[in-house]
Amino acid sequence: MVDSASSSSVNKEPFAIQNNQITSESDQGYKKITSKDADATLKFQEEYDSQVPEITPQQEAKLSRKVCWFIISFAALVDLLVYMDKAVLSYASLFNYWEDVGLDQGRYNNINTLFYIGFLVGQIPGNYLILKLPVGRFLFILVCVWTIILFLNCVALHYSGILVLRFFLGLVESPIIPLLNVTLAQFLTANEKAASSPLFFSTCLGVTIPTGFIAYGVMFIKSSVALWKIFTIIIASMTFCLAILVFFFYPNNPATAKFLTLEERIWTIRRVQKTTGSAIEQKFFKKYQFIECLKDPITWLFFTAMLFYNLANNLTFQQNLLFTGIGGVSNLDSTLVSVASGGFSVVCCLISSVILLKVDNMSAWSNVIWIIPSFIGSILAIALPWDNKVGLLAVVCMSAPVFGLPMILTISWGFTSCSGYTKKVTRNGVLMAGYSVGNLISPQLWVGAPRFYVAWIIQLVLSFTAAPAICILIWFILRKRNIKRREAMNEDEKVGVIQDKEGNEVVVNVAALDLTDWENKAFIYPL
Repeated sequence: MVDSASSSSVNKEPFAIQNNQITSESDQGYKKITSKDADATLKFQEEYDSQVPEITPQQEAKLSRKVCWFIISFAALVDLLVYMDKAVLSYASLFNYWEDVGLDQGRYNNINTLFYIGFLVGQIPGNYLILKLPVGRFLFILVCVWTIILFLNCVALHYSGILVLRFFLGLVESPIIPLLNVTLAQFLTANEKAASSPLFFSTCLGVTIPTGFIAYGVMFIKSSVALWKIFTIIIASMTFCLAILVFFFYPNNPATAKFLTLEERIWTIRRVQKTTGSAIEQKFFKKYQFIECLKDPITWLFFTAMLFYNLANNLTFQQNLLFTGIGGVSNLDSTLVSVASGGFSVVCCLISSVILLKVDNMSAWSNVIWIIPSFIGSILAIALPWDNKVGLLAVVCMSAPVFGLPMILTISWGFTSCSGYTKKVTRNGVLMAGYSVGNLISPQLWVGAPRFYVAWIIQLVLSFTAAPAICILIWFILRKRNIKRREAMNEDEKVGVIQDKEGNEVVVNVAALDLTDWENKAFIYPL
């Protein structure tokens, strides 16, 4: 039994490892597991936790700034390059790419669809490898392979070759967003994770800013080499430089993070476990957590929301074609218009991050707030007369980037609204499967040029109305669960027991047990 002093210590600091032996789990009512099933950082904590004092408010503020700047910036850079790679064909269309390789609108749509077939196929093996491999090393391998694929685009001069390359690019890129999501959850507190998501993903919405300026500069190059090849080589070279940075600096988890001191690593693990109620990392596949994730109705509500949101995602890659199709906008000018569109989305992301940082539990309602511009834009795209060129151009700029913000919030919220490492990674995979299915369908909606009424109507009904409505439904369900948990919660539920190979039992924070949110009644769902 734990003596009274030990029990007091446990209740006061349940997230720090306590070196007290437990002889009876039933008497204490603690959750109990073996060390194999515990958080992967447990061994590091056992070795160094007793040497590290409690963090002061001043130290925590400094640590928070340091971790946020490094992790969010690094993850955002990776995300930026991912979306620049995706946008290569869209911008290449401005450099006679279609004429050189024999593309038309139908073939272009098929290429985008095949990318997401590869993206969908890659979800199961990709998320499994995230679970089994060090995330930093896995990311390095992925970036290297996708760099090679990008360079090969320069020699793919036929439709069939482009199809193959886009399929494999989708396959390789499929684990990237889930992997980055895992990294953010490893280092950031629950509040930091929610607030940083729009800031982090602003790179994918604002990808048109750097890409647009690069494309604008390439248009002035005088060369015998096709400009679309020069553009592709520039983007691929940037991805190669990213691979070097990932190899030397991207962390696997807080316990091995080179940019943190030993004390800061312990403090980071403590504060993340304390605020999220979840394990940092677990490298064993737990079948029961996988099954639980698939049985959880919240998983499938998130899946449906992601599918609906991404029925509109081709709008982002279609916008350069829409600009020129509307008329009165040259290829040169369309790159600058896309920059302005991206700038608008980045400003929205910054505002959203500030709101989420200042106001708790705003994920669901932010979905509603930030879908409004796209909702209004879709109505105007359908209603405005074709001769109102300025109005139609403004509508595309307003609709194209901002809907991505609710989608981003949904990805982050879906990941943080469950516990158990295998369950979280599985939820990640299911969400990205919804992302993939939506994007498989999205390119095929763009028929009936130049008005594309089918695409705009489907986006209005499903992407900009039904999807945020599903998020509000999730909010009501999770809020009801939280009310019941808070009413029934006691201090023992915040504490767990881990049994090592020698049979010794150690009291720890329940978050270190890597339990699911269904098992861990101390887990409070973020809203």
